[in-house]
Amino acid sequence: MTDPIADMLTRIRNASAVRKESVSMPFSRLKAAIADVLKKEGYIADLSVIKDAGVEQLVMNLKYHNTIPAIHTLKRVSSPGCRIYAQSDSLPVVMNNVGIAILSTSKGVMTNREAKKMRLGGEVLCEIS
Repeated sequence: MTDPIADMLTRIRNASAVRKESVSMPFSRLKAAIADVLKKEGYIADLSVIKDAGVEQLVMNLKYHNTIPAIHTLKRVSSPGCRIYAQSDSLPVVMNNVGIAILSTSKGVMTNREAKKMRLGGEVLCEIS
């Protein structure tokens, strides 16, 4: 697998499309940090790490509002072949700040709003609304 973040977003998008209650994927610290941001922003209900036959799995419980998914769009911005970086004064605005952009900064993974408050720039991983 060349792009594990894109795989994570695709798994979430596919599970949300068929109204699955939860979705699991191989664990990594970056995926866990992205999932933690999604939980903090209210896009997923819960997340946990399970060890299954010696392999760690990240399990996320998806959130719905009357059978409508809380996550409408997931878009991968930066990829391994084309990294997209943003400075603190030119951070992306997603749907007039209705959605969020997730950035990888020197202080960790955070949303575009948090990065703007802390005056940090970084790699734009994905956009969610």
